[in-house]
Amino acid sequence: MMLDKFIKPVIADEIQFEPLVYPNDIFRKYQGIGLTSQRVRDRMVARLMEQKLTDERVIQAMRVIPRHLFVDEALASRAYEDTALPIGYGQTISQPWVVAMMTQALLKQHKPKRVLEIGTGSGYQTAILAQLVGQVWTVERICHLQKRAMEVLSRLAFSNVHHRCSTTILGWPEEGKFDAILSAAAPESLPDSLIDQLAIGGRLVMPVGADVQDLIVIDKTKRGIEQHSLGEVMFVPLIQRHPC
Repeated sequence: MMLDKFIKPVIADEIQFEPLVYPNDIFRKYQGIGLTSQRVRDRMVARLMEQKLTDERVIQAMRVIPRHLFVDEALASRAYEDTALPIGYGQTISQPWVVAMMTQALLKQHKPKRVLEIGTGSGYQTAILAQLVGQVWTVERICHLQKRAMEVLSRLAFSNVHHRCSTTILGWPEEGKFDAILSAAAPESLPDSLIDQLAIGGRLVMPVGADVQDLIVIDKTKRGIEQHSLGEVMFVPLIQRHPC
């Protein structure tokens, strides 16, 4: 499911968005009320635009996706705060700013069709990606989390997400080369196995490090690897083994 119609915001004292184009009628059912309403979601996106979110595709996707569906009902009223929230098993749903910046970096001057996501987690980042690229392959080591995420994604009628739970294999090597890889967990060093799964011309965005983590962007070219940092971040560590 891809977005092919973008909204240009009009900026005044408060950003006033044009009427939103939902991907399908199901999204209207889940747009929320009160602290989970479209108006509150738009305020979140407006704050992100003040923090260097400029890609209109990402702006549209983050306006559309009902983040409150991806957190516990007791936390739904906090879903549009710019903060990480617990989702169980020691994991969190990434703060919206991080999701926005990682997605924007993945798409900058890049048009990936096949994307691998490391760490399904809540499924929120998966949903953002699924709005913007052709197909998403998402891998999670905690099977209960992925099952819950896929239930939400199914409710929203996503049909371009492939998923599996793996406690030993990093990524999805048998699916061939990916145009882009995004990781929501931080290894201490860059895994060669993910570089191997990246196509020539592909891009990898992931946090790397232990005590201090850098959000890095890797471009795989015919000449080799090009790397730059987007700054310090804090993600959960990348762990491959976990009992499901």
